[in-house]
Amino acid sequence: MRRVHLIVGLLGVVAFLITGQLMKHHSPPVRVLAPDVHMMYASHHIYLLGAALVNLVLGLYLREYSPGWRRILQRIGSAVIFLSVLSLLIAFTSEPALSLTGRSWRSYFGLISLFAGVMTHLVAAVTGDH
Repeated sequence: MRRVHLIVGLLGVVAFLITGQLMKHHSPPVRVLAPDVHMMYASHHIYLLGAALVNLVLGLYLREYSPGWRRILQRIGSAVIFLSVLSLLIAFTSEPALSLTGRSWRSYFGLISLFAGVMTHLVAAVTGDH
C-alpha cells in the first residue's frame, strides 16, 4: 500500500503543478475572471494538493497492521483516499468554468472521500498497535 500511496501522491503533486500552469496560462487570465470562477479554480487547485499530500505522506510513513480488522480498515481508507485524487482532478477540469453553480458530485465526492479515508485510518490507528 505504501508504494501505491507514494505513486498516487507523486502523480497528484505533478497534477497540481500542471494545473497551476494551466491556471497561469489560462486565457483570459484567471485573475481577471469573475471572482466566483477565480475562487473555483483556486479552491479546486488547493483541494488537489491536499489529497496528493495525504497520499504522499501515507506513502512515506504508512505501516500496515497485521492481518485483521484494522488492516481491512486501512485498506478501505486507502482505497477511498486514492479515489479522492482522481475525483478532485476531474473536478478541477470540469467545474470551475461553471462558477458556483458548477459544483457537482466530483468535488463533493473527492472531499468527502478524503475525509472518510483519513478518518478510517484514524480509527484503525487509535484502536490498535502495530
